[in-house]
Amino acid sequence: MRILIVDDEPAMHDSYRRSFAPVAAATGLLDAMAAELFGDDEDATAPDEAGPDFTLAHCMQGLDAVAAVEAAIRDGDPFAVAFIDVRMPPGIDGKETAVRIRALDPNINLVIVTGYSDFSPVEISKAAGPADKIFYIAKPFEVAEVTQMASALAHRWQGDRELAEAREVLAAQVVQLQEQGHELAANESRAIHMANHDSLTEAPNRLAFRRALTDRARTDSRFAVAMVDLDRFKLVNDTLGHLAGDELIRKICSVLQANVPAGGMVARLGGDEFGLMFDTPGVQAAEMDCTRVLKACSGTFKVLGNTVQGGASIGLIVTEAGESRDPTDLMRRADLALNDAKRDGRGVVRVFDESMDENIRLRRAIEGGLSQAIAKGELSLVYQPIVGREAFEVVGFEALLRWNTEDHGPISPAVFIPIAEESNLIHELGDWVLAESLKVLAEWPGQYVSVNFSPRQFRRHNFVGRLVESVQHAGIDPRRVQIEITETAIFDDADRAADTLYKLRQMGFRIALDDFGTGYSSLYNIRKFALDCLKIDRSFIDGMGRERESAAIVHSIIHLGRALGLGVVAEGVETETQLQALRVAGCSHMQGYFFSRPVAQERAKEIAEARFIAVPGVLDVPADIPELGNGTHG
Repeated sequence: MRILIVDDEPAMHDSYRRSFAPVAAATGLLDAMAAELFGDDEDATAPDEAGPDFTLAHCMQGLDAVAAVEAAIRDGDPFAVAFIDVRMPPGIDGKETAVRIRALDPNINLVIVTGYSDFSPVEISKAAGPADKIFYIAKPFEVAEVTQMASALAHRWQGDRELAEAREVLAAQVVQLQEQGHELAANESRAIHMANHDSLTEAPNRLAFRRALTDRARTDSRFAVAMVDLDRFKLVNDTLGHLAGDELIRKICSVLQANVPAGGMVARLGGDEFGLMFDTPGVQAAEMDCTRVLKACSGTFKVLGNTVQGGASIGLIVTEAGESRDPTDLMRRADLALNDAKRDGRGVVRVFDESMDENIRLRRAIEGGLSQAIAKGELSLVYQPIVGREAFEVVGFEALLRWNTEDHGPISPAVFIPIAEESNLIHELGDWVLAESLKVLAEWPGQYVSVNFSPRQFRRHNFVGRLVESVQHAGIDPRRVQIEITETAIFDDADRAADTLYKLRQMGFRIALDDFGTGYSSLYNIRKFALDCLKIDRSFIDGMGRERESAAIVHSIIHLGRALGLGVVAEGVETETQLQALRVAGCSHMQGYFFSRPVAQERAKEIAEARFIAVPGVLDVPADIPELGNGTHG
C-alpha cells in the first residue's frame, strides 16, 4: 500500500524511511540466537503474520503533495495514508494541504504530524474532515507509533475499499432486480391486456366480456345482453379482401362504442360478432336502445376507398333480479335471439322468449333425471392420462364424469354439470365421483388421480374435513389425490380459499388451478394460494398455431409456472405440432387426444401399469412400451 510523506525537513523523511525499513535481517539474527539457546522449535520461531507492504512517496511541500495525490488517483493507485507536517514554509501549510488532498480523495486517511501548530486539531478536523479519517501524531514521534498508525489505517482503508466495492455490487444487483421486477410487471400487464383484448379493434374480447358478465350477474341490477352480427360481411371479405373486412370491423366497433348506452360495454366476440351489455330500466327501453344501435350500423362506410353498405342483426335478452343469471346461459339465449333475427330477414332486433329455447324443457327433464342417475347406475367415470414432457411417463389421470341416460342417451358434462351446480345435486355427484376415483387408485402402481371440484363444492361447509375422511376411509395417501379447482372457485372469497388450500396442502393433497388464463388470475393470486400446478386451458392450446396472442399467453403461463416452481399441464394437446411447441417452451406435463382419449377403468389400469406412452417419431422409448398415442384408444 502507498503512503505519502509530506514534510519540509529532510531529516524527517529519513526518520520515516527508517521507521518503515524492512526488519527481515534483524529478525533472522534473533531467530538464530533463539534456536541456539532454546532449540529449533518451528512453532516458537515462526514469524508473525506479515503486515502491510508499504511503498513511500516523499514530498517536501504541500503543493507537491497535492499534485502527487492527483496523479495517484489518475493512475488508479491512490494513497492509503498521508503523514502531513503542519508548518511547511514557504508554500501552503499543512492545514491547506490537508484540505486540498481531502477534496481530491475523500477516502484517504490523513495523519497530522506536528510539534507546534498555528491551528488547533478541531480547526483542522473541520476543514479536512470527516473526523474519523483525520488523526494526529506529535513530534518527535516513536517508530512504533508511526508504523502502528500506518498499519491500522492501511487495513482500515483496504476494508473501506472492499466495503465500497461490495456496496456497488449490491447496488447494481438491487437495480437489476428492480429492472427485472418492472419488466415482469410490464410483461404481466401486456399478457393480461392481450388475454382480454381483441388485437384488431383493441376492444374487450370474449373472455373479458364473459368476465364482466359474471361480475354484473352478481349484482341485483337489471341489465341487458345483446349479440350483434354484421349482415353480409362475408361478401365484403370475398369482394374487397380481408383487409377491407378488417377495416369495416374496426369502423363498426367504433360505431357501437359511440352508440351503446352510457356505461355499457362493447366487446368483439370473434369474427363479425360483437357483444353489448348495459343497464336498462326494462325490455322496451333496451329494445329501443338496440334499435338505435342497429340504425347507426346501417349506414354507408368508406372502406379502403370503396363504399360499403353496413347492416347488422341483434339478439337481446333482459335479465331481472332473481332469474337465472348464469353467464353462459345468458349468452346462449342472446345467441338464440340473434339466430331468430337472422331467420327473419336480418336487419332487426329480436328479444329472447322461452319459445326460442327447446333446451329449456330438456333442461328441466335433465334436472329431474339427474337426481336418479346414481341409483339407476347411469353414471360412470373415464380417465385421461397426464404425461411428463421428457419420456411421456404417465404420472396421473384426470377423472371425467359421464352420464348415459335411458331416455336421452349420453348427455355431455357441459350440459348437466351446470344444471347440477345450480342445485345441491352437485354435492351428491361430487361425493360419488370422489369415492369412485379413490377406488381405482388401489389398482395403479403409483399414479395420482385428479378430481374436478366445482365452486359450490369448494365452498361447501367442512370441505377439507370431508376430503380427509374420504381418503382415510379408502386407505389412500392424500399425495395421490389432486384437487382441480377453477379460478372462479377461489376468487369469490380469496381469504377463505387461501386458508382452505393451505389446509389441503398441509394434509398432503395436490392442488391444480384448472383452466388457467380464462379467469381472474394475476401474479398476486398465484403467490397467495398454495398450488402445485397450473393447467392451461385447451382454448389457448388450440389457438397456438393460428393466433399470436394464444401462443404468447401459453409461453407466459409456462414461464410463470417455472419461475414460481409450479408444474404446468397443457390440456387439449391433439397434434404433434402442439406437442413439440409445448416441449420447446418447457411445459412440464400434457394431456389430450394426441396421447389418449379418456378411457374406461380397465384400460386406465393397463396404461398405468405400462407407465409410458410411446409417441413414434417424437421421442425414442424402450421397445416394450406399448404404443398408446395419437388418440387411437378409448
